[in-house]
Amino acid sequence: MKDAAPTTVYLKDYTPFGFTLESVHLTFDLAPETTRVKSRVLFRPDLSAPGRKFFLHGEQLKLLSAAIDGKPVTPVITPEGLTCQVPDKPFEWTCEVEIAPAKNTALEGLYMSNGMYCTQCEAEGFRKITYYPDRPDVMSTFTVRINGDLPVLLSNGNAEGKGDDWAEWHDPWPKPSYLFALVAGDLVAHPGSFTTCSGREVELNLWVRPGDEGKCAFGMEALKKSMKWDEEVYGREYDLDIFNIVAVDDFNMGAMENKGLNIFNSSAVLASPETSTDMNFERIEAIIAHEYFHNWTGNRITCRDWFQLCLKEGLTVFRDSQFTSDMRSAAVKRIGDVIDLRARQFPEDNGPLAHPVRPESFQEINNFYTATVYEKGAEVIGMLKRLVGDEAYAEALDLYFARHDGQACTIEDWLKVFEDVTGRDLGQFKRWYQQAGTPRLKVEESWEDGTLRLTFTQSTPPSAATPAPLPQVIPVAVGLIGPNGDELRETEVLEMTKATQTFEFSGFPTRPHASILRGFSAPVILERDLSTEERAFFLAHDTDPFCRWEAGRALALDTLNAMALRGAAPDAHYLDGMIAVLRDDALDPAYRALMLGLPGQSELAAAQAEAGHTPDPDAIWTASETLRQTLATRAGDLLPKIYAAAQVDDPYQPDAEQSGKRALAGAVLSLMSRLDGGTTASVQYARADNMTLKLSALACLLRAGKGANDVAAFYEEWRDDRLVIDKWFMLQVAEAPPAKAVETVKTLVQHPDFNWKNPNRFRAVLGAFTGHHAGFHRKDGAGYELLADWLIKLDPVNPQTTARMCSAFQTWRRYDTDRQALIRAQLDRIAATPGLSRDTTEMITRIQGA
Repeated sequence: MKDAAPTTVYLKDYTPFGFTLESVHLTFDLAPETTRVKSRVLFRPDLSAPGRKFFLHGEQLKLLSAAIDGKPVTPVITPEGLTCQVPDKPFEWTCEVEIAPAKNTALEGLYMSNGMYCTQCEAEGFRKITYYPDRPDVMSTFTVRINGDLPVLLSNGNAEGKGDDWAEWHDPWPKPSYLFALVAGDLVAHPGSFTTCSGREVELNLWVRPGDEGKCAFGMEALKKSMKWDEEVYGREYDLDIFNIVAVDDFNMGAMENKGLNIFNSSAVLASPETSTDMNFERIEAIIAHEYFHNWTGNRITCRDWFQLCLKEGLTVFRDSQFTSDMRSAAVKRIGDVIDLRARQFPEDNGPLAHPVRPESFQEINNFYTATVYEKGAEVIGMLKRLVGDEAYAEALDLYFARHDGQACTIEDWLKVFEDVTGRDLGQFKRWYQQAGTPRLKVEESWEDGTLRLTFTQSTPPSAATPAPLPQVIPVAVGLIGPNGDELRETEVLEMTKATQTFEFSGFPTRPHASILRGFSAPVILERDLSTEERAFFLAHDTDPFCRWEAGRALALDTLNAMALRGAAPDAHYLDGMIAVLRDDALDPAYRALMLGLPGQSELAAAQAEAGHTPDPDAIWTASETLRQTLATRAGDLLPKIYAAAQVDDPYQPDAEQSGKRALAGAVLSLMSRLDGGTTASVQYARADNMTLKLSALACLLRAGKGANDVAAFYEEWRDDRLVIDKWFMLQVAEAPPAKAVETVKTLVQHPDFNWKNPNRFRAVLGAFTGHHAGFHRKDGAGYELLADWLIKLDPVNPQTTARMCSAFQTWRRYDTDRQALIRAQLDRIAATPGLSRDTTEMITRIQGA
């Protein structure tokens, strides 16, 4: 177990290692309880480095032997690693350690998943494999020999040879230890190949357990599309002879970009129409692209230290978002990204877990794999591209790859290539990396003598991470719309650099309507005083897909707030606007489905707290249900017609066109079920030949108070498919009435198939529960106590998953005093747990200090 009283690491204290690694040779003798790892590393000291110290990280290792240039040495060993006297000249370090993969429940380092050996080394897992300078700025080539009796033995790079019970791999590209990977197991390959733009043939394999071969085809095609797209859009060609992906059941994250050997959570790569939804397919396509794109933005160019995590993750998230936009609907993708940002990153940015995109300090780096680093980091890349333009962005990326290939870099290196290409000073823009918090952008409008003036004022609330925020560069995309809905002025990007700034638009006979923050051009909270009629105008006429959706969302927020806080009736403007959306057959079906969705209940609570109100989760749930029921009633006979038109007769394809139709059909079915008691849903469930239709129908039946028999039958049909059963668990929690959510979870965790040590299964139940706003925030505190019980139980086994689940408590200060007291009691109880991990200790301490 890690130290529960960790020290703080600061960016300002960075110093180079002091040694260069010329080559690394590793030999693994695999055994579940007694794996032996022999390392042979050629070190070259940097004689100019001040205060040079030979320190190798190592945790939970049994050192069997160590030698320098063949002579045995006795290092000084601590729980964090070892030190040793070394010569002031090149030398060979060798050591042998023993580890126990079968006992490694933290799923970090080398561990076992149902008989398969696999690794997860990002961020600091390699130190659980052998003694090594486990830091991202230490890079070397690796040669790996694996000895074991399993049929498939894989590591990074190209295959150098294999025989009975052994295999050898060599990665010619220098890499840090966090990118090391090893997999050994009884696996079968779904093979493929790709011809690069220079004509090289690359062998592709998707390795799975026997029985999963039928779920590989989509993943393989997604990989090929990613490789082709990266060549065409970014000019990046793959650089090894082979690319392997392995599906692993027990995995803390979605996937890992290890050089040439990507390791994937099974849920992020295995798919078939019978077992996966359209959303699963799209997620898989995006994650495969993300991990492949890391080959250049993360692997060939990595980060100097973990404070620069956003350098690889923000850029790669932006790239995978571009890819999905090109493969599917750009408008729908953009809106989906904003929904996710507001649901996950905005609360983080405006609560006790707030930190800059590039943090200044950390105690446990695993706790900084956050929405701020990933999603906000991607938004920063998008803003930079918006400010410099497409041509300059492409030129800067070419320079970045040429200048820094094979290096471990910083945000300063990244921004410098843009300054060199454009001649711009990006010192102020850099504040997006340095300051925590979501900027508020207030706009005031004035109209006089044919001139529209927009005055913007920016402010960012101070936080512990950023006590005195300074003005940032904010690209504000604006278009002007005439009173009849015609586009008077196409989108232009206004560059805001001051605390307050006014922009003028002249030469109009009548006052235009300003469509502001088009495409969500910056991750800010836009404060704009619009009437209901003005919002309705933008909902009807805005030509920017995001701003049109945003107008509908704002109307929904306004009416839900009025209903939850004052008991008002549903607003007619919102209802009329949604009816118009339902009637508009010219709209992309996926976009229409998004338009029909309501703001999340947690988002509504955040909006109320922002306005100075104390949110009531029960009142919010009731308002949301009432508005949906009212919309269903108002839509009346229109719903069956739209539902019928959205049916897909062709064989199932998870493409944008079919997925969009099924999304619209699902949204409409949800409304219809409120009127027909689930009759149509029952028919769909019985006839469904794919999981998308099956699950959407089952969800409607559960909401209608029916479906108990179908839930039982669903389990019997799919009990042997672990990924489908994850869905079965999740659906029952998500659709439970608020008063029964706690009891539903308590029942499900007693189910024989609830394996709480498996991250996917734990998140399917407890993760779904924390997302059930009214159920989790039950007034008597039973939800808080239930989650705390499980976090305390999980922490000794899997600290990473535990720590990430703690974020469910991060918004506790927004609720009433009774709920605050109940949550505080659970936070104190978790914090007082003996032997609490470093991961969870840091998270709970930060949340307590809110």
